[in-house]
Order: sequence, then structure tokens, then C-alpha cells
Amino acid sequence: MSGLGDRINRYAPPPRTVDWSILAVVLLSAGSGLYSFTVGRPDGFGWLWVWGHRVAGVVLVPLLVCKLARVRRRLTDPDRWQRSTALSVATGVVATAVLASGIVWGVVGLRWVAVWPLLAVHVGLGLLLLPLVFAHMRTRFRLPRRRDIAERRTALKYVGLLAAGGVAARLDDIAVRAANLPGADRRFTGSKPAGGEGDDDGRGNGSFPVTMWVADDPEPIDPTTHTVSVEGRIETPLSLGVDALGDDTPVATEEALLDCTSGWYTIQEWSGVRVGALLETAGVAEPAAYVRFVSVTGYRWSLPIEEARDALLATHVGGERLSHGHGAPVRLVAPGRRGFQWVKWVDRVDVRANPDPAQWVVTLVSGFD
Repeated sequence: MSGLGDRINRYAPPPRTVDWSILAVVLLSAGSGLYSFTVGRPDGFGWLWVWGHRVAGVVLVPLLVCKLARVRRRLTDPDRWQRSTALSVATGVVATAVLASGIVWGVVGLRWVAVWPLLAVHVGLGLLLLPLVFAHMRTRFRLPRRRDIAERRTALKYVGLLAAGGVAARLDDIAVRAANLPGADRRFTGSKPAGGEGDDDGRGNGSFPVTMWVADDPEPIDPTTHTVSVEGRIETPLSLGVDALGDDTPVATEEALLDCTSGWYTIQEWSGVRVGALLETAGVAEPAAYVRFVSVTGYRWSLPIEEARDALLATHVGGERLSHGHGAPVRLVAPGRRGFQWVKWVDRVDVRANPDPAQWVVTLVSGFD
């Protein structure tokens, strides 16, 4: 190991640039990973964030190897241990676990660790890594020197790292598909097809998992008394029972892909009423630019009004009435959006002039009483 470590040190970038590069890559990975949760279609620049997250993960591997090769003697010699050594070890262990869970997620099918999907474990470990890296950097804070970043050789090493990261991520896709591994049918978001005990064609409530966002888990709702109100910048406020939303006679049907941030996706036939039909009945008053969908739990999400017109307030999935876990009596179906934006248990539709930035906070606190 000593000889291998020395060879790695010989070709590694300067120590201080390695440390700051690890911090930068961890920040990029966390930011791109969280942002990619909002990307539902492989168009525009959204896919770059998803791809950038994967490349950052690949680049982190050689950086951690360089770091370990440099500090290996301090870690293996008890006489050289310091108060910060335990923090260093914890940071390295969590970083390794983040990478391992990401790699396993990329090549296997949908897997669960206890009650959490493997992707959720990967995300949780990644969020834990952030404060650990910052705390570790604080114990050994040293800014890069000019000569650490000005050398042409150092620049070439980093260009090589980035190029190798992109190539490795692409080769991973090719290898997984060539070997027909479970991850071969993943979407560009990384999500895998959902499994379940639904009917033979994979349709209906039983064919995809029930997942709750943070603490959102209300008591079952009586569809005979539940109403959905349409309020805000409209000419005629509405309060509609479930029957009027198509519970008995669906008025609109659409096949749409639900891509959950837990790491699975399903294509289902959803039935209910088109939001545009509700807005036409209520009459939109200017200036109206957004439509906010609010759950009985307080959870909410907004869509631009033109996009919202094409969305569906669904009461059925795969020819069955929605189950409680899937949002009964009424849930939002927003094609092209990720699952956490498909609001469940809708009881209010607000037409607004402005977006609702507080919805990001509500996604974390709704359901807590």
C-alpha cells in the first residue's frame, strides 16, 4: 500500500487543491441532486443538472483516493491521531457510503432499505456529508496558494478528471444496458419502473408504491362529504363535490408518467376533470398567472396557469378509484412534473397573480401538527 500511495501522491493535484476540490464537488453534487428532483422532462437544460450530478459523483472517487493516499499514515498510526481524526474518519466513511449507495442505485432495480428506498438513503447520506465536509475543512482551513492553481500541469490534471468523469458516466450507461442489468430501464432521472401487485398490465393502485412526502399522511377522507373549492382571481367561486369532479362519470382521461423522487416511475391512465374546464366555469379574472393546488394537510404547489389548464384533478387511476395512499378522493396529475409536485388530497384550487415561493418551505413542514 505504501508504494501505491506514493505513486498516487506523485500524480495527484496539490493537496490544498484536492481538499477544496472535494468541497466544490460535494456542493455541486448536493445542489445538482436536489435541483434534479424538479426535472421531469429531458429537455432544456434540466438534463444537464442530472448528468452533472452523475459526473460529479464519478470525479469525487479519484479525489477521495488522492486524499486517502495523502493522509493514510496519520490514520493508521495511533501516535499521530488528533482530536479531529474521528471527524476525518466519519467524513470519509459517509462519503464512501454516499458513493456506494449511488453506484448500487444506478445498476440495480428498485430496492428498499428497511422502510426507505435506496435512493432516499443515498440522498440522506449526501445531506449528512455536507456539514461533515464543512466541519472537516474548518479543522484544516488552508486557502490554495497561487502556485497550487497556476501550474499548467495542475490544470491538465483537472481537465483529465472531468473528461474521465464524463466518459465513465457514459460507459456506465452503455455497460448497464449491454448487460441488461435491472438499471437498464431507468429514466434519465435515474428512476426505475415501479413494481407491485396490481393487475396483469401493471395498472391501478396496486401497481406502484404508496409514498408520503415528509409528514404528509392524513386520515382517510370521506369522498361523499369532501369538496374542492376554486378561489382567488376568478369571477365565480366554486365548491364542488367529488361527483362533480368525475368520481362516478370521469370527464377527462389521460395517460401520464408519474416519476417519484423516491426513485421509481409508473405510467398510468388517470381520470377526473381537466383543470382548464374548472377555470372556464369559474371565469379567470386578470391578472391571473398561476394556479396553486392545496392539500388538506396544507401541502401545496403552483403551476403557471397555461400549464395548469392541461393538468388533471384525478379521482381514478387505471380504471379504479384512487386509494387513500395515492391521494383519494382527488389528486393533481401534472404531466412532466416530478411526483412531489402532484399534490394529493386536494381540497382547494387558488388562482393567483404571483408564484408562491413559500411552497418550498411548506413541502418540509406540512403534516406536522
